[in-house]
Amino acid sequence: MSARDIVNAKITSRETAHFRLASARFFGKKIVFTNGVFDLMHLGHVDYLAKAKDCGDILVVGMNSDSSVKMLNKGTTRPLQDQTSRATVLASLQFVDYVIVFDEETPYELIKSLQPDVLVKGADYKVEQIAGHDIVLSKGGEVKLIEFVEGYSTSAIERKILGQ
Repeated sequence: MSARDIVNAKITSRETAHFRLASARFFGKKIVFTNGVFDLMHLGHVDYLAKAKDCGDILVVGMNSDSSVKMLNKGTTRPLQDQTSRATVLASLQFVDYVIVFDEETPYELIKSLQPDVLVKGADYKVEQIAGHDIVLSKGGEVKLIEFVEGYSTSAIERKILGQ
């Protein structure tokens, strides 16, 4: 299997992921879920995702589709990269096990379907603000908040490119 085939196999549907994760659970694996736009991959993203992976055995990344990003009021220029490009870059990271593109504004339904053991989000959120926290906590799972690397964000990079 080529490197490209491995990357492509990590980009999956929620239905396929559901079955793969059921198998992993059977073998006692802890499933970690996080989500985001991941528009321009940078050090902050890589650090965050590596720390998320450290919270369990299998890291599933829910990624906003292009239409979903438009719902988030990120500005008229976003996303800067299309969803296929963003998903491919995410899937190329060694510690990302699966990438699932979702069309909704939040990953709530995806989390409900996948039933992760650990839900990870940036420390700029409060647990109660995180989509799916109720699902994970009600089944005895954990919600973990991860600090960001100071000075790294897609918005900051976009402003720098535009000379603002």
